[in-house]
Amino acid sequence: MNHKAEDFAARLESHGVRPTSTRLMVMRALATHRHAMSLRELDDVLDTVDRSTIFRTLAVMAEAHLVHVIEDGTGMALYEWCDSDDHMSSDDQHIHFYCHSCQRTFCLRSLHVPQIDMPEGFAAEGVNFLVKGLCPDCQRAI
Repeated sequence: MNHKAEDFAARLESHGVRPTSTRLMVMRALATHRHAMSLRELDDVLDTVDRSTIFRTLAVMAEAHLVHVIEDGTGMALYEWCDSDDHMSSDDQHIHFYCHSCQRTFCLRSLHVPQIDMPEGFAAEGVNFLVKGLCPDCQRAI
């Protein structure tokens, strides 16, 4: 993906979030990586930014539906770039893949979560569809 700083700033502003330099750096890091990233990974990539600042930035961005928070069963939250303006958009509800060998979680954006008809009285607020196995890189290494 080739994103410009102006694109990130406009996206933040369209969601009511002020485009600070840290928020722009976090957005660029998430948009350019192929897999969902943990706070630790973002801290490694953004070595000039304090981890607590990155965490607060992610919280603001998640609240504004700019990033998804993914739970992959490891007990660690992962963050990914959110393409839509609505966290329940069918375009943004895609399947994730967790590789148990390299422990990375990939966004399979071309595989959408199937529509789920909730029983009466239940109101879904999010969907976490996770497949576990080996990623292509780890399969080649076997």
